[in-house]
Amino acid sequence: MLRSGIAFASALSLCLGASAFAQTVSSENQRNIDQQQRIDQGLQSGQLSTGEASKLENGEARIDGMESNALKNGNLSAGEKRDIQRAQNNESRRIYALKHNGTTGNPNSASSQRMQADVQRNINQGRRIQQGINSGSLSRRDVGQLQGGQAHVARLEGKAGADGYVGPREQRHIQHAHNVQSQKIFAEKHE
Repeated sequence: MLRSGIAFASALSLCLGASAFAQTVSSENQRNIDQQQRIDQGLQSGQLSTGEASKLENGEARIDGMESNALKNGNLSAGEKRDIQRAQNNESRRIYALKHNGTTGNPNSASSQRMQADVQRNINQGRRIQQGINSGSLSRRDVGQLQGGQAHVARLEGKAGADGYVGPREQRHIQHAHNVQSQKIFAEKHE
């Protein structure tokens, strides 16, 4: 009787631990999506220029990279979670500051339209990862690998717009990276 009680308690703690992990990873991923939406909204309203959005994408790449590194071993420690949340808080303040600094962008320019399309694609990819987390079709390591891909794409966006302009050739390169990432998300969710 004692053994079955201990086995039940162990199984329950594993389930609760997995649930807590899913909530933590889910909340971190949702925060990434929310921040990408704020960047997209800033581009669409003209509160952000293409150059400002590229700076923010570099920050998003850093956060995605932190998440990827933290999840490589399949675990997210309390310290790693704290560091990621601190970075997300800093990035949130940067988004606010750049949206309210008086610099404006032209949301109808070709460059801004390209950046808007790329940021919207980040949002869509993030939502697909979120669906995989919620459904349980993505493991911890899968999420870590996919966050590494998200970081790669965000770095390309940051580099492309560093001079304040995203050209058609740069966007094709970014779109190719998005396509590769999309295939990886599909493969991980359906393996």
